[in-house]
Amino acid sequence: MGRPKKNPTAAKKTSTKRAAKSTARKVTSVVAVAPAVAKAQAAVEKSTKSVAAQLAKLDAAAKKQVAAKTKAGKPKATAAVKRVAASATNKVRGEKAKLAPLKDKLRDAKVALKVAEINSKTLEIEARAKAVVAEFEISLQAKSEADLQKALADFEQSWTKSRERQIAAKVKGRTAKETKKANAAVKKLAVKAKALVAPAKTATKPVVSKKVVTKKTTKPAIKKIAVKKKPVVKKAPIKKSGRGRAAKK
Repeated sequence: MGRPKKNPTAAKKTSTKRAAKSTARKVTSVVAVAPAVAKAQAAVEKSTKSVAAQLAKLDAAAKKQVAAKTKAGKPKATAAVKRVAASATNKVRGEKAKLAPLKDKLRDAKVALKVAEINSKTLEIEARAKAVVAEFEISLQAKSEADLQKALADFEQSWTKSRERQIAAKVKGRTAKETKKANAAVKKLAVKAKALVAPAKTATKPVVSKKVVTKKTTKPAIKKIAVKKKPVVKKAPIKKSGRGRAAKK
């Protein structure tokens, strides 16, 4: 036994399903992988850590400042203690100054993350829209293939019926024509057959009838000879009348 023939419609549907799965995988990859978002998230995390570290430094400097001011506020505070308090205050100011740009950087990183997320969402929506359109197109192609097969089957059926009617009409006309020819030929052959049979029948008749026929044919011949002689006799008087006229003159 040979291998069964492949159904082209089934093969078309299989390829359609494969195309749909491929489209779905592309959409999933677009949704899962967002490099800009990942990069923005990493920047936010880094800036957050930097701000947190600077806040810790500022908090430590503030604690030192409080302790130094407490000591410097005592009545017996020396100039050195007061200098330490002043230095601690400057340290707090410096840490605060360092914290401000870090906070600005964190704020910018968060804004960049939002923008990246929005862009990623936009790409996701566009990808899903394309996937929906692709799936719709694939379904239309599959339906078109099915409709084509149905239309071809309907057309073949209607065309076959129409052609069968045309063939039947042509066969009917040709049958009438050939029948007419055949009947005419049969009539001619019948006439020829009668003509061949007639001499055979006349040959069986008695010989007397033939003699009668010969007598009848001889008698008219005698009469014709007599008729021919009469004009010769009539011509003689015409000549005489001519002589008479010449004599009168």
